[in-house]
Amino acid sequence: MPSPFATDLVDRLRGIEEVEIETSAPDETPHRTIIWVVVDDHDRILIRSFRGPGARWYREIVARPESVLHVDEQAVAVTAVPARDPARVAACSHGYLAKYGDHRSTIAMLDAENLPTTLELLPR
Repeated sequence: MPSPFATDLVDRLRGIEEVEIETSAPDETPHRTIIWVVVDDHDRILIRSFRGPGARWYREIVARPESVLHVDEQAVAVTAVPARDPARVAACSHGYLAKYGDHRSTIAMLDAENLPTTLELLPR
């Protein structure tokens, strides 16, 4: 199944090291956080918190799933949905290992506590 995102964006996300996610708490000014993003074999865009469920951006995106992904100079309106099924969680883990290697942040991404923070980004 093709990605709901434009092919050029998906291709850029496959290779880019870091992007920014813009989130906000209710009644607060939006802020950006640098995150890692992976694209799986089904062209799904997946993200995960390496700091676990307590990370500010993660708490905010779960509370308000509509956010903005900043890729280079492009702002992409997205909605984050939980990706807790075993296939997407495994695809995200595999993607992080393949893209980032054994970096200490990659190892944190694979920690059992952080697996439930896997999210899929969809266009809005």
